Amino acid sequence: AEPDGTLWVADARGGVVRIQDGEQQIITQRRSEHFDRATTEATRYLEGTLPNGLAFARSGDILLSNFGTDCLELMSRDGTSRVLANSIEGEPIGKVNFVLRDSRDRIWITVSTRAKNWMHALRTDLADGYIARYENGTCRIVADGFHFTNEIRFDANEEFMYVVETTGGRITRLRVDERGNLRDREVFGPSTLGKGAWPDGIAFDAYGNLWGTLVYSDKLFVLTPEGDMRVLLDEGDPAKVDALEQAFVRNSVTEDVLFATGQGVAPWMASVTFGGPDLRTVYIGSLKGRRIPYFRAPVAGLPMVHWRERP
Repeated sequence: AEPDGTLWVADARGGVVRIQDGEQQIITQRRSEHFDRATTEATRYLEGTLPNGLAFARSGDILLSNFGTDCLELMSRDGTSRVLANSIEGEPIGKVNFVLRDSRDRIWITVSTRAKNWMHALRTDLADGYIARYENGTCRIVADGFHFTNEIRFDANEEFMYVVETTGGRITRLRVDERGNLRDREVFGPSTLGKGAWPDGIAFDAYGNLWGTLVYSDKLFVLTPEGDMRVLLDEGDPAKVDALEQAFVRNSVTEDVLFATGQGVAPWMASVTFGGPDLRTVYIGSLKGRRIPYFRAPVAGLPMVHWRERP
């Protein structure tokens, strides 16, 4: 969400949808006109593009974590795209899930799994997700060993990074030092967010409450600064969520069991964002949905870095 009310939404058709003044426009990715190594990669990858997490670069261009191409990309607002990173230390990055920029202009990404087929990572015994930082044209791993790393957020002072571990069913956090190193990892809130509770997206409000979604059980929740959990919306199908949980415990999740879940106003509820001029409008993104539901919140959201840089 931008201060002028514009929403930018990752779209499975291969780009980003801009929603502004009641109008919608899909901007599909196309290759850069600059013929360099990154362009060569872009020419090849655009057919399999699946933008997932979005962030604004300081320039106003859009940083994309592309779950289809396994790349960190930069897209201009007309769709011109190039690859920023597709490997770490000579190895493929893996399933790039989310991207976040901090106030020092550092770019952070999450990689859910190194498995090429992400469905193979829906297991209790696999923790191959990690967090990387992109600086000066290079990606390096800064924290490893997560259960399907998903969205990340900083608190108001960027003292802690909060990390969604989707198949871990929890939120963890790490202290961020002056050099951008992550340490002192700990669980924030309950050790598990509940049966079938696979968290996905998170966002802070101005009072330090952490709002989040549980993707396959279709719940919207809040963790207070003390770590207490409150469920605000529950639209999941208990029987189907239970079937998924049982399959997960057996490490035998199938597409049939997984795709049977998801219903309500935002099926497969995946993200939550504060917007509007006073940051009190909450938008919910979903993986199966074809619309963006929203509501007015009693509190304002924590301004993200691109709000603080507004002219």
